[in-house]
Amino acid sequence: MSGWQALPDDLPPEVRHFVEQLRQLKDRTGLSLVALGARTAYSKSSWHRYLNATQPPPRQAVAALCRIAGLDTTDAERFGVRWELAVEAWPRPAAEPARAAEGEKGEESERYEDDPTLPWWDEPPKERASGMNRLLLAAALLLVLVLLLGLAGAVASG
Repeated sequence: MSGWQALPDDLPPEVRHFVEQLRQLKDRTGLSLVALGARTAYSKSSWHRYLNATQPPPRQAVAALCRIAGLDTTDAERFGVRWELAVEAWPRPAAEPARAAEGEKGEESERYEDDPTLPWWDEPPKERASGMNRLLLAAALLLVLVLLLGLAGAVASG
């Protein structure tokens, strides 16, 4: 493929095949990375990472590219299957499990934000509980505020 940087030699075959197919699909659109970013919800730099196999693309990015390239439903579904196989085989950074095992919350949050293949409902339970606790606290404070305003209004009315 002309114009593309060489993919790493140690890529699993599923990932290599998927990225090569993704590159062909992008080339088929005739769009630059900037134009592709403008037509999708993903930036030029995100597309650069996806098309050079440094980061797996989210399923929605692949679906958007399929739509822009004019793939029919059957071909788009086949691309979705290729995506699933590639994401399962995608190499994970070696330091990632060590950080998660150490329980460094800041590092874990950063890892989650940088992995677009993890849906929000797969957020680590510890962080989910923490977020829910903050949400419940905010709701309770809002309820107290509304009750106080109601009481102040009743007192002011007489």
